[in-house]
Amino acid sequence: MGKEYLSVMLQSLQKKSKILDGIIQKNMEQHQILSQDTLDAEAFEQNVQEKSDLVDQINFLDEGFEELYGRVKSVIEAEKQAHREDILLMKKLIAEITEKSVSIQSEELRNRRLMEHKFSQERKKIHVKRSSSVAVNQYYKNMAKLNYMDAQFMDKKK
Repeated sequence: MGKEYLSVMLQSLQKKSKILDGIIQKNMEQHQILSQDTLDAEAFEQNVQEKSDLVDQINFLDEGFEELYGRVKSVIEAEKQAHREDILLMKKLIAEITEKSVSIQSEELRNRRLMEHKFSQERKKIHVKRSSSVAVNQYYKNMAKLNYMDAQFMDKKK
């Protein structure tokens, strides 16, 4: 009974490791998107959605793993020697997963800073465009006022 549960837990950890590889790949893609001169908002949104889907998969796997571990914890502890190889493999996978998670966190932080910088630049561009537009509109209004002559100032020759 414990052997089947351990097998399922190992498969879960292996899937989680592969999904984390996918998140690492999405982070690299996100970095490339944010590093471009012009922000491709559609590509950025798609990347964020795909990464969110991967995170949902990890959460699902984590919930199942914890529930399963709760069921077999006492059996595993009681029969450590019988499951030694599987336990060592799980420890190795957990160490890999932890390393990938730390790497993802640092990549996320780097991308967040890059995103904040990119959005700040985009806001400045919008502000400059708005300021330019307001200045142009103000100029035309002022010029229209200059070209307008009140009828009382016009010379009325007959």
